[in-house]
Formats: sequence, C-alpha cells, structure tokens
Amino acid sequence: MEYRKLGSTDLEVSAITFGAWAAGGWMWGGSDTGEAIKAIRSAYDQGVTSIDTAPVYGQGASEEIVGEAIKDLPRDKVQILTKFGLRWDLKKGDFHFHSKDNQGKDIDIYKYASKKSIIKEVEDSLKRLRTDYIDLYQIHWPDTSTPIQETFEAVAQLIQDGKVRHAGVCNYSVDQMKEAEKYVNLASNQLPFSMVNKGIENEIVPYCIKNNKSILAYSPLERGLLTGKMRPGQPFDQGDHRANNPFFSQQSIVKTNAFLEKIRPIANAKGATLAQLVLKWTLERPGITIVLAGARNETQSVQNAAATTFNLNPDELGFINLELEKI
Repeated sequence: MEYRKLGSTDLEVSAITFGAWAAGGWMWGGSDTGEAIKAIRSAYDQGVTSIDTAPVYGQGASEEIVGEAIKDLPRDKVQILTKFGLRWDLKKGDFHFHSKDNQGKDIDIYKYASKKSIIKEVEDSLKRLRTDYIDLYQIHWPDTSTPIQETFEAVAQLIQDGKVRHAGVCNYSVDQMKEAEKYVNLASNQLPFSMVNKGIENEIVPYCIKNNKSILAYSPLERGLLTGKMRPGQPFDQGDHRANNPFFSQQSIVKTNAFLEKIRPIANAKGATLAQLVLKWTLERPGITIVLAGARNETQSVQNAAATTFNLNPDELGFINLELEKI
C-alpha cells in the first residue's frame, strides 16, 4: 500500500481509503453489518489504514460499524476520517433533501454547522466510533445559514481540546476554502471525482495544488458505473439512490461500457480488474491525494487495496485519456 500525507499536516493516510457510506446501508439498498465489519478488517490487513465515514451514513450506523471493526486494532495505526454538518434529527439550517432511513421512515436532511451543533456531533461521533479523537474532521456540505467563521472557530477549538487532529472540508468551493482558512488550517477538500466527472480540475484542483491542500476523491468508480459490471436496465434495490441517477441511464451505461472495453486490455495486461485500473488512474491524476473506495464485503475490499500494486506508464495513461475524450 502507498501512503500519502494530507496537505501540510503530519497525517499519513493510505492512498486507497475505505469509504464507509455503503457500509451504513443508507441509500444503497441496505447492507449486512457483519460483512461490512469483515470488509473493513480485511482492508486493514491489506494496508488500508484509513477509513472515511459520516454520522449521516445510516444515521449513525456507519460510524458504529467502523467503531466495532477497529476496536481491537492499535488506534495509532488507524486514521479515522469523519464528518459533521448534516443533521437528520434537527430541522435547522439549509434543507438538503428528503430521504428515507434504513427502516423506510421518512427523514429530512439539513445542512447545519453551528458551534452548538458541532459540539454535539463530535461527542456523538466519538461515542459511536469508540475513540477519544478524530484524525480528520470534515464539514460534509457548505451551510449558508451559519457563518464559516463560527463553524471553523468551533473546529479550531476541538483541535485545541485534542478531540480532533486536523480539519477538512467536503464539497467546498475555492472561495469557501479561502474563508475557512482564516480560522483553521485546512488539510483537505473531499470532492466527487471520476473518469466521467472531472469538473473539479477546472478551478479547485489547481488551487489545492498551489496551496498544498489534499484532495480526497469520492465516488472514483462513479458508484459502480466504472466497474464494468453494470448492464442496461440494471435493477436496483428499493432505497438505492442510483435508481434515478442520470449516470445509470441505459444510454450512459452503454456508452461507459464501450469505453471500458477499449481499456480492458490494459487491465488484463496488469492482471487487474477494470475497477482496479480505474482506481489506479485516479490516483495518478495531478492533485488527487487519495481515493475513497467503498466495499460491502471482504472480496471487494481486498480487490480495492490491490489497485496500488501495479504501475501505469505514460503511453498507457495517454491511451486511457485519449479514449476518455471520446465519451
């Protein structure tokens, strides 16, 4: 496994980081808790020491699963990345969207990151994660109802108190990052990025490279689209957020699969799967520090970890990029 430092901090994380959204089941059609725990432990055995989660993933379920999975591991050998600022139990802040919880009950998600809310959230997360500190604490989405100053002065206080080691953001613009930086040193910005979703390369990636801020790429496999396993008319379980996602339309799946077949010979030559090739390509993109790769079981987590075991030469990267431009 390859390890990389986050921004200007001393925090080293695994280049492949375990993304625990699907482990919480929420918006993924449910999950098997036992399998999710095994997946995290198997990933750790392969060198994946970093885990990214959030309270809203399963409304606490994902963090509890992570806490259970790492309870017997040496705490200083595991990096816990979690978030704050999405409340399902409090109707304050910016309305985000309507959803259903894992039991099918209607819930509304709000973006809210006041000082009082953050103090409650961090204590709840520490309890669920069975730890006394969080390595990277990230605001999940921008909250326009709370001044950025209030939010990050609260995070700075948590760092001073020893409950948080480093601060990060998710889904922040350059201007929002600049404002947050007035109150705390930001290690990173977690953003959606994949072969078919490269919009952040226009402005945010150059800014982060220039200012030594790490980018944590989420959905690098575009929620499974880039694995080559999706088929036109793909069925999704009830509650699966992909059912109405444009990326999973019949036209999108057909077009993406045609591209994947063109680059499959490169994967085959490396003894790799298409998913591993896609993850490796993502890690090679300028400005991308780590990729978050989710797994529901041991097999998937071991396969994800293996994405760092081979190299791509300039000709191979050039061919992939050329074919990408044709999509």
